[in-house]
Amino acid sequence: MASLPPMNRTPSFVGAVLDFTPTAFLARLALVSAYLVGGVTKLGDWPSALAEQAHFGLTPPALWAALTIAVELVGPLLILLGRLVWLGAGMLGVFTFFAALVANAFWTMPEGPERFGAMNAFFEHMGLVGGFVLVAVLARRGQGDA
Repeated sequence: MASLPPMNRTPSFVGAVLDFTPTAFLARLALVSAYLVGGVTKLGDWPSALAEQAHFGLTPPALWAALTIAVELVGPLLILLGRLVWLGAGMLGVFTFFAALVANAFWTMPEGPERFGAMNAFFEHMGLVGGFVLVAVLARRGQGDA
């Protein structure tokens, strides 16, 4: 009977995937993909971008729509290009944190399916915030000034 690897050892096939050069880029692309799509979509449909901001009570909606588009396009590009990663990750992390507070304020809702959905969405967004912090940490450790 073969012995199992110790729990703190990475299996070789997992190590091969993690060491594969494109893996880190593809992971970053997956992390920022919703922001890129959102930014491009808002840029291509300005009236809907304004309506979204107005829906959440953000005034003036044009200012908030423009800032959202800028964050959703610039942040991912910085992360994907490996330049000022801390800034791109910080932009997206702060944006995501505040967007979750505005859009998923589950604590203000009565018990029920809507509250449940908003709570799940809120904590999913907090997971993204953690992911952006990790992106910045890994960039700092791996590239010094990145």
